[in-house]
Amino acid sequence: MKVKSKNPIKGIRLRTINIGMISISCILYILLIWATIHAWQKYEHLVSSTDEYIQCEKNAALVADGSNYLTEQVRLYTVTLDEQYVQNYFTEVYETRRRDSVLEHLESYETGQKTSGFLLSALEYSNQLMEKEIYSMKLIAVSQKQDMKEFPDIQEVSLKPEDETLKPEEMIEKARELVFSSDYQNSKELIVSNISSFLEEIIKDTQQKQYESSMDLKGMMRKQQLLISILFIENLLVFILIIQLIIKPLQIYVKNIQNETMLEITGSYEFKYLALTYNNIFELNAANETTLRHQAEHDPLTGIINRGAFDQLKQFLKAKLDPIALLIIDVDKFKLVNDGYGHETGDKVLQKVARLLEESFRSTDFPARIGGDEFAVIITDITEDLKSVIETKVNAINDALLHPDDGLPEVSLSVGAAFSESGFSDDLYGHADEALYDVKKHGRCGLRFYQKKEQEE
Repeated sequence: MKVKSKNPIKGIRLRTINIGMISISCILYILLIWATIHAWQKYEHLVSSTDEYIQCEKNAALVADGSNYLTEQVRLYTVTLDEQYVQNYFTEVYETRRRDSVLEHLESYETGQKTSGFLLSALEYSNQLMEKEIYSMKLIAVSQKQDMKEFPDIQEVSLKPEDETLKPEEMIEKARELVFSSDYQNSKELIVSNISSFLEEIIKDTQQKQYESSMDLKGMMRKQQLLISILFIENLLVFILIIQLIIKPLQIYVKNIQNETMLEITGSYEFKYLALTYNNIFELNAANETTLRHQAEHDPLTGIINRGAFDQLKQFLKAKLDPIALLIIDVDKFKLVNDGYGHETGDKVLQKVARLLEESFRSTDFPARIGGDEFAVIITDITEDLKSVIETKVNAINDALLHPDDGLPEVSLSVGAAFSESGFSDDLYGHADEALYDVKKHGRCGLRFYQKKEQEE
């Protein structure tokens, strides 16, 4: 409907303001997202640097712990001559593999060649010590005539000619000397020295990376603060425009509508246009009010009141103190009717149910369709001592539905009922629905009343 007016409508268009504000906001948000992503990347880099340091420190500990463990087991073996320590030694070498896992970890982290070289040197010294350690265990095994088929590394070692002629006691003594000598200890110290150098380089590298990342992060956060400040100013401007062009006109319009008067021509272009349009149809709406109200309150299929009118009636009855009863009704297995006979037949069944409800109850009662195949009846001025009246009506309706003479399929109703001594209480619907659930649980096609005493017990 076009608005005809001798005077053209003048005013600020919300559309123009909206497009401008959205464009500015999109640009600012894109920039803010960009700054946030970059800040997150810098933060991730900072965390990554710390994680690398922690992992490298663990790697250094793995080399030291693995090497020390091997030394401990071989020394215990040379002292106690117990083969269990040989087993422990090779379990570390081939199963636990603390030292070997360090090489795998190094490939995952960005460490300098010099830095990783210290750790690799420590590993190399540790491997060199292993040759002495295995030779020492070979001497013990030969001196004790122990079977070392289980340990190929020892089995494959050949004794030096000068060692083959040694007596068992001399072999033991030499084995101990190999792993307790100053040369052996010097090699151990080289391992420790390289690990210390590795950690020092890692600390320097990590500190440098953390410093660079923190400076970049600060820069991005300053950009974020600037963008957020601009967004705040823009939002403040938007709020002012909303108040002037939307909220104030709406407040005026609300008063006009409450007073049932024409709307004032004020606000933005759109609001002025709206006011003129509203004023043009004001009289037309008044003329059609009765017809529209009936259509709004009644179900178009069955002719009884609909869910909206039912909810309004509930609110109205909450203020009353008269006793009432509420029936919640489901048409049993209605989906089978729709699927088997078609929706047209289903509609006729619903119309029949609505008609029987209207005919069975008084004109002062209120049957309503509140869902697809769900009905309700509010019965006024009734108390619990009249349960039998309700039972008689429900049984009669079910009898008519189960023995149709109009060609429609047989159906039945499941009905849950609840009473209230003073109007529509807040829990009345829940009580009736609980009673309906009880009917369905016990086979459908019947009526159950909500039992207050049983629920409390």
